[in-house]
Amino acid sequence: MSDCAKNQGWSQYYDATAERPPRATLLKALAGYAAPGLAVDLGCGDGRDAVPLLQRGWEVIAIDSEPTALERLRARPDLGEGARLRTICARFEDADWPSSDLVNASFALPLCPRERFPALWAKIRASLKPGGRFAGQLYGERDGWAGDPGMTHLLRGEIERLLDGLVIERLEEEESDAVTPRGKKKHWHIFHIVARRG
Repeated sequence: MSDCAKNQGWSQYYDATAERPPRATLLKALAGYAAPGLAVDLGCGDGRDAVPLLQRGWEVIAIDSEPTALERLRARPDLGEGARLRTICARFEDADWPSSDLVNASFALPLCPRERFPALWAKIRASLKPGGRFAGQLYGERDGWAGDPGMTHLLRGEIERLLDGLVIERLEEEESDAVTPRGKKKHWHIFHIVARRG
């Protein structure tokens, strides 16, 4: 979830992003699977990525610390009959999940405090089944929120070390100036990642 450094105004954020399509990193990851499996969606929000997974027949564990997000997700009319959805209301650093075919974290991991990030990343890697993928974003050191307390920003070399031993299917660095869904100007420094466990 982007535009969430201050952890407030979530309903406004969900309303502003309600009609947006699933993230390109998720779609890139999904193209690598012959059949649906078990996906974990970290920082799922109200389902921008979780719903397309469910519609494609995936079983989804959706994790978010905002109860409003999970309420909105469970109430979505486009979930479809028989959607295999489990929700967990917790910070993803504190949540537990089983071995998975896909861990998706769209614009969510930068919200992990720097001191807790290594343990979270180790948990993500350990939970990937052979052939499983991680899809998501990390923020670079030139991001407009770099230095904000409670967030993680990384150098490119640090990110490459995090991905060591995984098959990198996408690693794209982006810098741009844009307006956030809440209408604020921001400089983005983003790494878009899809990586597979061999």
